[in-house]
Amino acid sequence: MRVLVTGAAGFIGSQVADLLVAEGHEVVAVDALLPQAHGGELPDWSRRHDPVLGDVRDAALLDRLLPGVDAVCHQAAMVGHGLDPGDAPDYASHNDYGTAVLLAAMYRAGVDRLVLASSMVVYGEGRYECAEHGTVRPAPRRPADLDAGRYDPTCRQCGAALTPALVPEDAPLEPRSTYAASKVAQEHLAAAWARQTGGGVWALRYHNVYGPRMPRDTPYAGVASIFRSALADGRPPRLLEDGRQRRDFVHVADVARANLLALTAPPPEGLVPVNVCSGEPHSVGELATTLAAAMGGPAPLVVGGARPADVRHIVADPRRAAELLGYTARVRFAEGVAAFATDPLREPAALPA
Repeated sequence: MRVLVTGAAGFIGSQVADLLVAEGHEVVAVDALLPQAHGGELPDWSRRHDPVLGDVRDAALLDRLLPGVDAVCHQAAMVGHGLDPGDAPDYASHNDYGTAVLLAAMYRAGVDRLVLASSMVVYGEGRYECAEHGTVRPAPRRPADLDAGRYDPTCRQCGAALTPALVPEDAPLEPRSTYAASKVAQEHLAAAWARQTGGGVWALRYHNVYGPRMPRDTPYAGVASIFRSALADGRPPRLLEDGRQRRDFVHVADVARANLLALTAPPPEGLVPVNVCSGEPHSVGELATTLAAAMGGPAPLVVGGARPADVRHIVADPRRAAELLGYTARVRFAEGVAAFATDPLREPAALPA
């Protein structure tokens, strides 16, 4: 199979490209080397795929790259919470306009198979159960409650405490950040393309991905990278809220394998979203504590507070990935985090002036 991988020099895209080649497939690699994720020169692990330096918003470039391609694995994106609402045009341009240009070029080239890198951020606050009202959308977390250290959401009908539950793919989409809104828009654009062309899309909703090649020392980086950077400098990882917020931390090797399985599976009818997770939920505090122990660093420091776009608990239901793609995670939390203590990371990214 000949696969165009966008974002092929990135944290996840480079691992996908490596695995595809190892499994005997041909990769056409393209990456814009966005300064928010890349710093310095192109790393050796990306050079091996002879990537084209280019932007998915460049229709002429895509028209040159897509002939003869069997499927597209779309990893290119501007990621993370961002710095402030002023980032919105960049997220919309790179993630949504870029996806629209790519889909139009795929239509012109007759390529009808897409694996789209989506994200768990599309779910917003996740899934909760109320003892009286069953599955409910939680009430918004009030600033006064957050300031008082009351971090768990409550039932919007009765105000009772809620129990977090696994989030299935048919949960309502409720983006809480500009990045999240851009990922929802990507899915909608791809779904419309699939309906119009008869193409098939696996939308892989990544949960909290960590592992080698993460970018470091950037406000756009994931929490695992931020914690490791602090520990490497001899500083304690700083935990917002009380550190008990739960996530699903999934190793990048498992994410790459999920992409391989999606690319080689029969294409679905239309767009089918799939959680890509470990199935092993842990708190952010557990991540910080485990990493600090592996690095011999100071214990985490709980600082309280919460960012406006943060959610409390979001833990994935892994069943659809197992049923449709044969995917289950192989890297356990303790093993993966211990390895992450010494994994090679990407050079510091170029920060905004």
